[in-house]
Amino acid sequence: MLKIVTSACLASVALLAAAATAGAASVPTNRNSADRAPYVTKGGPSRGSDTSAFSADAKHDGSSGHLPGSSLNVELLGKLEPKSPFGPLVPGQIADVAVFKDFAYLNSWDEPTCSKGGIYIADLSDPRKPAQAGFIPALPKNYHGEGAHGISMATRAFTGDVIAVNNETCADTERGGGFDLYDVSDPRNPQVLVQAAGDFGGEGQMNGPGTKAKEYHSVYMWKNAGKVYLVASDNEELHDVDIFDISDPRRPKPVAEYDLLETFPQIAETPAPYGDLVLNHDMVVKEIGGRQILLESYWDAGYVMVDITNPAKPTYVGDTDFGPSDPLVPGIRPPEGNAHQAEFSFDNAYFLAADEDFNPYRADTFSVGEAERPAAEVGGGSSVASLPDQTLSGPVVYGGYGCPADPATMPKASDYTAEQLGLQAGDEKILLMQRGPSGDPSADYNANGNLTDDACFPGEKAAEAFDAGWDAIVLVNRHTGSDDTAGTPFCGSGGYLADKPMVTTCTTHAAYHEVFETTPQFTTPYSSTDAPVLGTISPKRVTATSKFDGWGYAHLYRREGGKAARVGSYAIPEALDPAYAFGFGDLSIHEFATDPAQNLAYSAYYSGGVRVFRFGATGLTEVGHYIDPAGSNVWGIEQFAAGAGAPRGLRGKRLIAASDRDGGLQILRYTGG
Repeated sequence: MLKIVTSACLASVALLAAAATAGAASVPTNRNSADRAPYVTKGGPSRGSDTSAFSADAKHDGSSGHLPGSSLNVELLGKLEPKSPFGPLVPGQIADVAVFKDFAYLNSWDEPTCSKGGIYIADLSDPRKPAQAGFIPALPKNYHGEGAHGISMATRAFTGDVIAVNNETCADTERGGGFDLYDVSDPRNPQVLVQAAGDFGGEGQMNGPGTKAKEYHSVYMWKNAGKVYLVASDNEELHDVDIFDISDPRRPKPVAEYDLLETFPQIAETPAPYGDLVLNHDMVVKEIGGRQILLESYWDAGYVMVDITNPAKPTYVGDTDFGPSDPLVPGIRPPEGNAHQAEFSFDNAYFLAADEDFNPYRADTFSVGEAERPAAEVGGGSSVASLPDQTLSGPVVYGGYGCPADPATMPKASDYTAEQLGLQAGDEKILLMQRGPSGDPSADYNANGNLTDDACFPGEKAAEAFDAGWDAIVLVNRHTGSDDTAGTPFCGSGGYLADKPMVTTCTTHAAYHEVFETTPQFTTPYSSTDAPVLGTISPKRVTATSKFDGWGYAHLYRREGGKAARVGSYAIPEALDPAYAFGFGDLSIHEFATDPAQNLAYSAYYSGGVRVFRFGATGLTEVGHYIDPAGSNVWGIEQFAAGAGAPRGLRGKRLIAASDRDGGLQILRYTGG
């Protein structure tokens, strides 16, 4: 169902109700992670705070933690580590990059101090010597991640150049979320147009009271019929596509929000990809044949093309399916999914798609006693496959919620002897914790109604367990309001610290009660009788294994109506080799940029560096790459033409701008044929 929104000015805005936030799914953060899928965000005074999912390989000590440096047909022209106003970058600080009119806009992301959010501005007049030209600070406790996009506008209300960025939060704050727009007509003197504009309503509406918008993970702008629009992905209403009229960038007006799965049910996948998580992650809009075509990366519902020439009346054009099995890893059913980002080819005959996956293993078996139950690996946690015998086994000890703010004292592994636990050869000391708390009044609020035990991320629970000496943790899904015995468990992801790795697996709430032989409750709020006493040893053992299914990789699709045909898929060799599953950084693709004149594409590949592809009717062929000698951790990728101020041999040449999460900005050139 399409939800049309009144176009009243966003002067009145809404703070998410505390009750709604407390009841929402607690979501990942991973300040050392690679990029993420936006699940429901909940800022808090914690070790981390974005909407991240996934791995925690911080770069780069010695020769471990990354692939060795190398290059083929790609030349590094220049690089920049911006240092003003915070000094040297910290690992994982840099996110996306946009290039617009000889300047690069480099997003400063989540990091431990929760104080460095903003946009670094770099002058690319001489691509061999990029230089910092300024910094735009984000609102306090906000940061920018996936969204960075530039456009020139000429409307009745405004003429000039605008940069748009998304807002996510790294701690509780009363203002932020949504998106920011900045006037960069003079990039050395940027001006605020609007901050924290966005969706302030509940499901089905975008206006409301308050000062904090829904957090956005990505934003994109386009022009049509004399107006300028912005589309955003909502971290909290996961399916939503939010569209705004920003023709007056100081007063954005909501146009519509719609749920693509609800509006176009034909995009649903059968069979569902692994994990079956549907959300709006990223998008681009391009004029094709006189129509404005939105290309949505809709995670496990695939890639979706929608005609939004009239943004309030979307019409279906086409979409993709992931199919019944993985195209590159034999025997893996169902495939991973994870439609992360896509770009049309220069002639619109194809689109290139990046499936992001940071878990090279997936849960295989999980048994409670002799009974097999559903399980899933947790983004950012160490795989069961990392254990010496590649099997997690033993009884579990109940650890409650295990958040840093939990007033209860977490049981320590040293409190239990092997005999007390009944450990067998090859067993681990395992702590079991619930996801959340969410909907548990005894944990969430004190007698005065004040929040005392905020929900936290899996990695925060893992760090507490690490400090308490446990070998591994089992997380269990929160109360869902219904029996989840046969469902796919989801325990959130992210927030893991590189120096506190923890083997982590996730199972259902029903299986948790089976382990302790207690009666499950599937209602919220729920009573304290639902849980065993903290420190209880389970009467039943658990056993878990995992299987290799590769990292995220690339696809090439034909642009056509209905179900678009997949022409080919590609992964770097290391991403399909279990020998590279641990200790080499994240070997997943992140995003594409396409050349404006030929079938050439550039990709950000995290530890795989920058990759260059030729593509066409026979599929994708890698023709070049660059991995920094110190190791790469590449998030953003853009192509641009060197301007008139560049050295004579570079003027007008097609160049590549890449954002390295740990190092800053790189300017490269493809030198192949």
